[in-house]
Amino acid sequence: MWWRRTRPGAAGRGPLVPAPAAALALVLLLGAALSAGCATDPPEPSPVPARDRVDGAGRPITLTVGVFGEFGYQEAGLYDTYMRLRPDVSIRQTSLSRNDVYYPQLLTHLTAGSGLADVQAVEVGNIAEVVDTQAGRLVDLGSAPGVDEKAFLPWKWAQATTADGRTLGLGTDIGPLALCYRKDHFAAAGLPTDRGTVGRLWAGDWRRYEEVGRRFAARAPEGVAFTDSASGVLAAAVSGAPLRYYDARGDLVVATNPYVRAAWDLAADFARQGLTARLQQFTPDWDQAFARGDFATIACPAWMLAYIEDKSGPAARGRWDVTVAPRPGNWGGSFLVVPSAGRQRAEAARLAAWLTAPEQQARLFARRGTFPSASAAYRLPEVADARHPSFGDAPIGALYAAAARGVPLAPVGPKDGLVNQILSDTGMLQVDQTGRSPDSAWRAAMKAIDNALDR
Repeated sequence: MWWRRTRPGAAGRGPLVPAPAAALALVLLLGAALSAGCATDPPEPSPVPARDRVDGAGRPITLTVGVFGEFGYQEAGLYDTYMRLRPDVSIRQTSLSRNDVYYPQLLTHLTAGSGLADVQAVEVGNIAEVVDTQAGRLVDLGSAPGVDEKAFLPWKWAQATTADGRTLGLGTDIGPLALCYRKDHFAAAGLPTDRGTVGRLWAGDWRRYEEVGRRFAARAPEGVAFTDSASGVLAAAVSGAPLRYYDARGDLVVATNPYVRAAWDLAADFARQGLTARLQQFTPDWDQAFARGDFATIACPAWMLAYIEDKSGPAARGRWDVTVAPRPGNWGGSFLVVPSAGRQRAEAARLAAWLTAPEQQARLFARRGTFPSASAAYRLPEVADARHPSFGDAPIGALYAAAARGVPLAPVGPKDGLVNQILSDTGMLQVDQTGRSPDSAWRAAMKAIDNALDR
């Protein structure tokens, strides 16, 4: 298992960009199921009038759920639990492995009003476009039975809510940010290894993280870089900005936003000072670098813990730890929506509400490692007492919950995922791997963004 839950009251409390969809799906796949030992009993779904418990032919209702990758509902037994609680309902899931295949099909089916599942998943990098362009084709879930806005993080709730107050998606998971580090590499470089002391080294400022990187580089073990990639630094720094690629009106502001440019300059400085292993994330070389121990730190949203553990291998067990990031941020997450073209809209809304309720999110975290977007889940034992033995028995539930609460409420734009990918792969990767000047790479990235968005 990934981590254990402590005895009640024993868990420590500490403060603490969308991930590529395929990578996020892989991380969910890698997670070993956890014991449900002291799991909270799932609540009954909201009551359903007798007339709604069968379809038009008098048969039990069949609901379909469409997802990309592996959301964990089926693997964690949530569908089976719901069907036991509601024997008049059966659930069938369909899944495509890649969001870049799934999402265009979803848009096509929404526009056509056919070919849709009763409940559909939407990745955070796509939610703004769905809310902006498909609002008339989706059910308002804000007032659905069993939905409580106060149970969710405000910034997550806002991401799927229209200007006129309609909430079209219910948050599933999120990716609150921390920093993972190799204790053996830190010790060899003369740096502290205790997670509290390490977190204080860079608390409050990503530039302090850079300063620690220079200290590390001065005494680093041979062949070990401070962090994996400049692109990873860029994504982490942007993830906590109060303004990112779009403003509140939905206008693209990436070229003029000082927060993005500051994150760019920070990441470029990491590259130019030789503080990175010059890797591209989510590639075979990156995976192998974990196993070799080629770098000492990495920005790690909650879902990345399983990835690090798997790719580092048994030899690294006990060498990794996790602590607070310089500033809170979020990297990843998804939503469930209900198309209004469905024949079982009311029942589909009830299922979406139940799957995203705090109790189910806590259970999913315990079994699959997906961190809840429902802040009401953070007080439940599956989250509050969670520790990770492969990361120094770190109190990951409390650590990531604190990070999630600190994420600023920032606008999400319709092409956030695409902009982020271009900044990383067209822009910062060139600075990191080829030595291209940061200004030249910035101009190339801005041009590529304009071309991709037909501007």
